[in-house]
Amino acid sequence: MFASDGAQDAPRQVGFLLLPGFSLLAQACAIEPLHVANLLAGRRLYMPRTFGLDGRAVKSAAELSLTPESVAGSDVRPLDMLVICGTSPEPARELTGLHAWLQRLAARGVMLGGVAGGTQVLAQAGVLEGYRVTLHVASTDAFSRDFPGVRVSHQLFEIDRDRLTCGGGTAAMDMMMTLIAQQHGNRLAERVSEHFVCERIRMADEPQQVPLRARLAHAPQSLIDGVALMEANIEEPLTTHELAEHLGISRRQLERLFKKYLQAVPSRYYLELRLQQARRLLRDSEQAVGDIALATGFSSGAHFSTAYRNHFGISPRDERIPRH
Repeated sequence: MFASDGAQDAPRQVGFLLLPGFSLLAQACAIEPLHVANLLAGRRLYMPRTFGLDGRAVKSAAELSLTPESVAGSDVRPLDMLVICGTSPEPARELTGLHAWLQRLAARGVMLGGVAGGTQVLAQAGVLEGYRVTLHVASTDAFSRDFPGVRVSHQLFEIDRDRLTCGGGTAAMDMMMTLIAQQHGNRLAERVSEHFVCERIRMADEPQQVPLRARLAHAPQSLIDGVALMEANIEEPLTTHELAEHLGISRRQLERLFKKYLQAVPSRYYLELRLQQARRLLRDSEQAVGDIALATGFSSGAHFSTAYRNHFGISPRDERIPRH
């Protein structure tokens, strides 16, 4: 799939498109491994350069700005790869020109990558159909509904033929070091990892989410199983009595475990899980508010709106990020 070290003398031209609100951490994790690979190899394996939507500086999520070298759509030097660094979730923007450029690059066989909301931009451009991709786990449900022709996973990152995607953060570093291994050998990738004082390069198929067992540390297994049941039954919530029956303990025992380890009664913790899922759907999808209410276990829109306002201080409709 990729040329090995020595098979290609010319350095690979790698573009990084910075969209407003991009993560500085994710962008650095994507570009720095290429710089270090050059350093350790003693020659230019990669020639990175940055792009923006226009000629102005691009403000990151941390409100620090970077000034790109080039404008999206300019092909002064042909690219071998373009990685889009976006925000998650990626808000609606007028990106018709960008989409056309991405389609041209795809037609030329240029490798295309998405970091965080960059995956969404690639999908909007129609260049991910039939590919396996990943993005931040909080955005996968809405993405799957909006782009049914794209295969979505919850993996740390995905490299499927000439597409590479990840949810952002430090996963971008693992993705790029894996790419370096494929293109220039495992030993160089290991040396890059050692340079960054990384214990190891994480595999693509490792999950994004911290396992429930790790999140609850030394909590009893029955509590972990109880929370897992809640997370698996958002649309049709179980009662506290039903949860206790599934776990083979009394309702009083279950309530004691939740109060001791999670400082909440089971019903309150469950409600917060459902409301957090509703918030993700409101922000990341185009679903109607009434449909989101049903999808998160509320029997009526009025009940949903009241619970949502009591918890977050705003109504579900006010939560929506403007998309037009």
